[in-house]
Amino acid sequence: MISLLALLFAILIALELGIEKKVLMPSFAELEREDATISMKRVDNMLSSALNSLALAAVDWGNWADVYAFAARQSPEFIRTNITPVAMKQLQVDTLMIVDSRGNLILTYARNLETGAPLDLGFRAGMALPGNFPWRGDQMVNERSVGLLRTPLGIMMVAGAPILDGSGTGASRGMVIAGRLMTQSQLRRLGTQAEAALTMIPYRSSSGGDRLIETDDVTQVFRPYFDIYGHPLMSLKVEIPRRITGRGQAAVTYASTLLIVSGMMALLLLVFVLNRIVLGPLARVTRHAVSIGEGADLTARLNSQVRDEVGVLAREFDRMVERVAESRRQLVDQSFRAGFAELAKGVLHNIGNAMTPLGVRLARLGERLRDAPVADVEFAVAELSQEPRGSARYADLEQYLQLGCRQLAAILKEAQADVVVAQRQTLVVQTALVELMGSTRNGHVVEAVRLPDLVSQSLEIVPDAARQRLTVESDDSLRLVGVVQVARTVLHLVLQNLIINAADAVREAGREKGVLRVAAEIVRGGAMEELHLRCEDNGIGISKENIGRVFDQGFSTKSRETNYGIGLHWCANAITALGGRIWASSDGPGRGASLHLLLPLTQPAIPHAI
Repeated sequence: MISLLALLFAILIALELGIEKKVLMPSFAELEREDATISMKRVDNMLSSALNSLALAAVDWGNWADVYAFAARQSPEFIRTNITPVAMKQLQVDTLMIVDSRGNLILTYARNLETGAPLDLGFRAGMALPGNFPWRGDQMVNERSVGLLRTPLGIMMVAGAPILDGSGTGASRGMVIAGRLMTQSQLRRLGTQAEAALTMIPYRSSSGGDRLIETDDVTQVFRPYFDIYGHPLMSLKVEIPRRITGRGQAAVTYASTLLIVSGMMALLLLVFVLNRIVLGPLARVTRHAVSIGEGADLTARLNSQVRDEVGVLAREFDRMVERVAESRRQLVDQSFRAGFAELAKGVLHNIGNAMTPLGVRLARLGERLRDAPVADVEFAVAELSQEPRGSARYADLEQYLQLGCRQLAAILKEAQADVVVAQRQTLVVQTALVELMGSTRNGHVVEAVRLPDLVSQSLEIVPDAARQRLTVESDDSLRLVGVVQVARTVLHLVLQNLIINAADAVREAGREKGVLRVAAEIVRGGAMEELHLRCEDNGIGISKENIGRVFDQGFSTKSRETNYGIGLHWCANAITALGGRIWASSDGPGRGASLHLLLPLTQPAIPHAI
């Protein structure tokens, strides 16, 4: 695959170089030639525009009645009044000449438009235009004429217009000629207007047309210009930097380099992607499978989110491990319950003997209570409340109620005696159960456990009344502790007892709803690690005199009718059998209580990955 990709990129590079040489670079050069040609057209248009502005000035002066009169009488007052530097600057001309109908110069003005210095152009008043001057004779009657003229000071743009009477009619009395030197500033102005680098050079071409020359740096266009005699006069050169070709070459070079680099990166990316998507995940699955096979931690998961075949394999492996872990938990729980059942067989007969008379007595008590005339008494009370005092029926109802109350009192006295006997028989059962506790101190199965899951599982087997009264909050420290190796079945039952006790404490505090917060930490003492679990509730709390007795056999601050002091005593025995200890702390009645469990860990905890 890598060789095939390398060959493919080599072919693409060869194609790219061929397209660059045969298509792209010639197209860039053609764009530059078009740009240079268009720039020369703009220069020519700007030059024509400048000549037209001169022609307008010449026409304006030629069709002026004062000039018309001056051509006939040559009045010095006209010259003094109108031929001034200010007037010439308004016309934007370096020279102004008035020629009579015979071709003689009757007025000449020549000063530099920018500096005002006199100019010697070889034209003076009293001189005659050359005999071959194109605008002599019949040409003087034309509306206007424009062109270029060589002078001792350089090339000049000139424009001529006939002298008319001011209304555009009448016989022409000569011609007005306006001129402007093509100085460097004038050339720069034309180049700026045409947006091109413009240079004036001597005429060097015999073809009479434009010439285009390309160098490595610029594209040059030369255009010849002729004077009013039709003779070659000069050439204007436009230079266009070959930025398009340069940028095109840079772009093509960049594209070629990018293609080569992309090919190399594609090969490296292919190797990286193979390692990331296929080889890496497969290695992770392999390491995870080996870890599961070598250890006892069935809580670890791959948790793959990818949707490829390796992701499917990882998720299926996680489901398989989850099923194995669930089967193992069920097996351990069943074994635990089976052990208790086997252990209980020895005492079931004694408990049955104690429960049989207790059941008979409770059944007899139930019959007495059912036979009690409660409904009749209630009916008599209701009737008595509606009967007027002093009537015969009122007296009968009172007598009936007295008899009923005496009968109820007798039944309750007998029931009280039955309850006392039942309590003694229940104490016999309790004693047998306590004696059973001592025989439960045997080895327990140690499992890998995540504490948040353990708390959730313990809450599931708590009675509904306790769950409704108590909100169990798992502190984030439970998650951060990670996986611990503990006797899950025992700790499961211990937490169940603690949750039920916390719910009872909340009820005794008179609250409808309470909170039990469970937190954990790993305590390191020397080479051993211990798990410290803290269960803190906001219930009734524990007084100082009872703080050391809560785990004693038979001790309870709750009603003896509903509690026999077994739960916390069993928890203490179970935790002690695991090599740990349990203790309670409280700030006093009404301020809640905390129960602490400290369990040794057979293996170091595996912290949660953050």
